[in-house]
Amino acid sequence: MTTDQSSTPIAGCRAVDHPDAAAYDRRWLVVDEDGQWLDASRAEDLARIEIGVRFGYLVLRAPGMLRLDIPMDVIEDDESVVGEARVGTQAVRVVDEGDLAAAWLAEMLGRPARLVKIHPEAEPVAWP
Repeated sequence: MTTDQSSTPIAGCRAVDHPDAAAYDRRWLVVDEDGQWLDASRAEDLARIEIGVRFGYLVLRAPGMLRLDIPMDVIEDDESVVGEARVGTQAVRVVDEGDLAAAWLAEMLGRPARLVKIHPEAEPVAWP
């Protein structure tokens, strides 16, 4: 299905044309081991990640990798996964998507990385 508007659910990755993706534009980001946002200029392989939306899941695919499905709507009630990431110099409240997503990204990028979601109560992000 193609729309006349594309969205980028994971900031710095490819855009996706899906009507359900618009509400999730730049909701996720990939961070390094220091919590700094990895955009395409810091991690070229992000462009190789194919993103889709299917049955309420964010679907990540990449060459030579198994598919990774991330639930899109989860209530963030576990404070142990809430942390902070940095987008440029801005501190952003985020929710870590877990070790499976981190392992998938580390394998894909060839370096430690984590997938985090912007906390629903976080201040708006000033994207560069």
